Amino acid sequence: MGKKGIETLVGLFVLLGMLGLVFLALKAANLASFGNNDSYTLLARFDNIGGLKVRAPVRSAGVTVGRVTSITLDTKTYQGLVRLEVDRDVQFPKDSSARILTAGLLGDQYIGLEPGADEKNLAAGDTIRQTQSAVVLESLISQFLFNRAADAGSTAAPAPANGAKK
Repeated sequence: MGKKGIETLVGLFVLLGMLGLVFLALKAANLASFGNNDSYTLLARFDNIGGLKVRAPVRSAGVTVGRVTSITLDTKTYQGLVRLEVDRDVQFPKDSSARILTAGLLGDQYIGLEPGADEKNLAAGDTIRQTQSAVVLESLISQFLFNRAADAGSTAAPAPANGAKK
């Protein structure tokens, strides 16, 4: 094999490596949709969406079944309106519920769908009625500290009764 053949193989190897890195970067950023799955749209309203982002996964039983396509504010109810694209081959009952969950302790947030027991399924454009908002870590910490401070104040030594001497 001549010098030109080796240079061509090295160039091909570098090109494949770069394509592999682009593929991994797109997959890691949830930007690549390499499958053209047919899907349908569902809506869900949340009081607090926390750090949920567009393109976040929609999972059921830990399996990704869709993606978040948009997040807007409903100006009438002042709730977060989340639009979900769910794979057409996965049908959920009408009484299913949606929760905003966190992957790990401080990981990314995603929508968790839990199927109900209704005979009828959700159709394209339907709204999921039962939702649970995101748990905001800062709120939990402040509530814990506030409760601790209140407990510390209530367990302090009681003031002496009127007329009692120290």
